[in-house]
Amino acid sequence: MTDRNPYIGYEYRELTLPDAQASFVLDGYESFGWVPDPNRPARTRGRTLTLYLKRDRRIINRMELTRLQRHFEACLAETRRLGKLPGQGAALGAALLGILATAFVAGSVFAVTHTPPLYLLMVLLAVPGFAGWALTPFVYRRLLHARTEKTRPLLEAQYDQMDLLCRKGHDLL
Repeated sequence: MTDRNPYIGYEYRELTLPDAQASFVLDGYESFGWVPDPNRPARTRGRTLTLYLKRDRRIINRMELTRLQRHFEACLAETRRLGKLPGQGAALGAALLGILATAFVAGSVFAVTHTPPLYLLMVLLAVPGFAGWALTPFVYRRLLHARTEKTRPLLEAQYDQMDLLCRKGHDLL
């Protein structure tokens, strides 16, 4: 009697990632020989997804595939970092403007509570203070747009690098 289903030893991997990146990451890992484990379906918690993958232990070129996969993972981490940079920088710039505006308003309060009240100084400090508070959301949006445009070429280079790694991995399978 012939054995139609020979034993295949698998190695397993569990990935937790943002839900929005699931298709992209799964496509990438399939290029390195990983397939979704049908025995453990993906699990969603909030905005994160946990994928369960498996790969044949006796896969040819396993060492090279693992090296390419690690490079892919490093590029993926870099894209996540680059994706957060514009928001962080814009938030920092807007927060600094808000703090500076608050300092002007505080100076205005001190000017009006001074004995005798310094009304001219109060107005001169209050106007830029309130203007700074009002402009903070607009400054945030402008900084976010500018920083996004600045990081776009870096992100594209990372995606191109990941595409090249996936092509090399797929060619080795």
